[in-house]
Amino acid sequence: MDTLQKFSRTTIALHWLVAASIIGLIALGIYMVETESWHLYDIHKSIGLLAFVAILARLAWRWRNGLPQPVRPVSRLEHVTAVAAHVVLLILTVVLPLSGMLYSGASGHGFGIFGWEIFPSHHSGDQAVPLSAQWSDIGQTMHGFLGYLLLTLIVLHAAAALKHHVIDKDATLKRMLGRAPE
Repeated sequence: MDTLQKFSRTTIALHWLVAASIIGLIALGIYMVETESWHLYDIHKSIGLLAFVAILARLAWRWRNGLPQPVRPVSRLEHVTAVAAHVVLLILTVVLPLSGMLYSGASGHGFGIFGWEIFPSHHSGDQAVPLSAQWSDIGQTMHGFLGYLLLTLIVLHAAAALKHHVIDKDATLKRMLGRAPE
């Protein structure tokens, strides 16, 4: 169970698994779009779906344990900002993969996990046939925008953790790294 001074191994493992997955998938997504590396899309979607399972587990775990409490007294503004940041990060980690599934499914490309089809593709010859061009466009726009938004919030989240460690000299970062405070 999580305490003010120490997080459980489950909390730490889910945090870093989701963080590494999301950061890696965003980096891969940017690379795929910038270089038109279409051959990587199935890998991106497969890892994204596996990450989604971890994201749902993390969401359930966070629901059960509540949001992290500050390790030291903080101002009301800092507390409200931290709670809002955690809630928005959790929401975006759920909505980003959902928007990717919407985009891929509605565009006719389907999705699955390394060859195991979850939502079938719809093709006519070599061309994907969109189920809904409108929903595909909405999914694509959302997925791109939310990916960059989430990346920005992750950078701010990491900066806040470093601020706690370097400037405030509190145990916030140590707690997420599984280290005991001195």
